[in-house]
Amino acid sequence: MLFEPLRTLPLRLLFSGSVALLPLATWADTTAKVAPDIDLKEVAPVPQPEAKAPATADQESSPDADEANPAPGEPEAEPEPEFVKATRFSLLGSDVLPGTSTRLAWTPGIQIAGLSQPTPVLVVNGLHAGPTLCLTGAVHGDELNGIEIIRRTLYDLDPEKLSGRVVGIPIVNLPGFQEASRYLPDRRDLNRHFPGNPDGSLAERIAYSLFENIIRHCDMLVDIHTGSLKRTNLPQLRADMTNPEVAQFTRGFDRMAVVHSPGTDGMLRVAATRAGITTVTLEAGESHRIQEHQIEAGVNSLTSLMEKQDMISRMFEWGDPEPVYYESSWIRANHGGILFSEVDLGARVSKGEILGYVADPITNAQFPIHSSADGRIIGMAVDQVVMAGFAAYHIGTEAEVPGE
Repeated sequence: MLFEPLRTLPLRLLFSGSVALLPLATWADTTAKVAPDIDLKEVAPVPQPEAKAPATADQESSPDADEANPAPGEPEAEPEPEFVKATRFSLLGSDVLPGTSTRLAWTPGIQIAGLSQPTPVLVVNGLHAGPTLCLTGAVHGDELNGIEIIRRTLYDLDPEKLSGRVVGIPIVNLPGFQEASRYLPDRRDLNRHFPGNPDGSLAERIAYSLFENIIRHCDMLVDIHTGSLKRTNLPQLRADMTNPEVAQFTRGFDRMAVVHSPGTDGMLRVAATRAGITTVTLEAGESHRIQEHQIEAGVNSLTSLMEKQDMISRMFEWGDPEPVYYESSWIRANHGGILFSEVDLGARVSKGEILGYVADPITNAQFPIHSSADGRIIGMAVDQVVMAGFAAYHIGTEAEVPGE
């Protein structure tokens, strides 16, 4: 089963308790070893011949070719790009060889040893040298879109054509995922406890293990989330735009709005940025759902990012740039009842415009909710029963760049 392509395995088997059925030696060996080369792309388990190394400049040009002159009127051919061959990538006790992809396992060591369940980690080590990009999903266990975004992104990579490495952890919070819960078993939010503490609470220990064993090995990080508590988010980046490296990083994401957000202590994005890892949060859609449109937007933006970072070379058609929203605010309901929206996610609205209304099911009273500014709906609650003070609409407004 180890060498069976990942695409032949259902998602529920790859990232559920069923992974425990794999041979123990596959996951538990902590000694340094060469990781097996697993085909993450092909559907059928057909053995693949060993790939040839890219031709060097000496191989590509013979003495005769060097001495030959181009025909009159013909332009000289542009030289082929020169690549630096990658080195083996050491992660989680294994060495991933250049030009290979594999599946490793991360165990934070917080469960009963005999019942410990590892979390799958997908790694593609390109044949050519380049940066290391890490993708994390389901830090909140009920946020599903990121799982599929990472799966499609990793499966679409050819290690022989990749410059650099991509590390994907589709389901960080595996216990929460299995219980369809945002939180860890101790009811803590994992994304409030990074970079963690080896002697702290359950959440702090998990955060510490992930951060030290995987995150610190990366140069760039995209932490993928969705809206919470029956809210949905327009595909967007959350980034500290006062950080020049982060601001430059956001320009690699195609068709992705950017919301300026410094973040708060304990967030993975904040901890990674402080550790020198260029990091953004990618928000797309709502929790407990698999949403094709949001997933496609996420995969497209990660593909453009890798192209921008010279990790892959593809014919990529860039869309119109999305704005950066340096200010945003939530508009709250002032009355309890049933929320009915009059606008769609992503709509551009004007100050005073009615966004929706709250209807009292007993008195039949209806209370409109007005936009507080000109801007765009970058997040909103789905129609549901709400109480007074409930955050219903997230309005992004373009403003001056902080610090300018």
